[in-house]
Amino acid sequence: MNKKLAAALSGGAVLVLALSGCSDDEGDKVNDWAKTFCDQAQPQIQKRANANQLIISTAADSKPVTIKAADSKAFQDIADADRALAKAVEAAGAPPVDNGEKIQQDAIKELNATAVAYDGLKKQVDALDTSNQQKFADGLKVVSDNLAKIQNMDQDAVAKLQAGDLGQAMAKQPGCQTPKASLPPSADTSPQPGSTPSGKPTAPATAPKTPAKPSASTGKSEE
Repeated sequence: MNKKLAAALSGGAVLVLALSGCSDDEGDKVNDWAKTFCDQAQPQIQKRANANQLIISTAADSKPVTIKAADSKAFQDIADADRALAKAVEAAGAPPVDNGEKIQQDAIKELNATAVAYDGLKKQVDALDTSNQQKFADGLKVVSDNLAKIQNMDQDAVAKLQAGDLGQAMAKQPGCQTPKASLPPSADTSPQPGSTPSGKPTAPATAPKTPAKPSASTGKSEE
């Protein structure tokens, strides 16, 4: 599996919520908002974690059809999760902080835009030709490049949800903690070369190997 996809997803800024640290007791309104949002967000954060893990855990030497199916499902799940997160932000109401209404609306807009972008990635993956390994590798590189662009999308709006008193209140909520990913029994979870036992990639990888093809991770020719 292309570890560039996995690395980009794992490093995505869209409400993965790897929040840490504690502070003095926050105001009741801030804590209430954080609980309302995090309780609704938890299933979606879990879905994103599972999607990331599916890509990370799919073996680098899997058949193209296996990689295609894993990527397609992961991108669809992330798109669905981001839309649901946008609805959770909307349902929670404007956070009780300075410029709370603008922070809320910007986050909703950003999450929905990111969901649309992942829909686009899914369509690109679904269109990949698995009958020709070279064409598939080339197509997967394009998907990787487009994913990198999505990961570079403006994340300021969502970051503001995770900043200051509001972010500290969210960090205390179990629903906003980074979950342990799980995979369905049918998933191909063979370890990747260069992976740790947990499946987290430790070095760049490529799409299924063909002679002298471009690396899907770096865009350079393999040696």
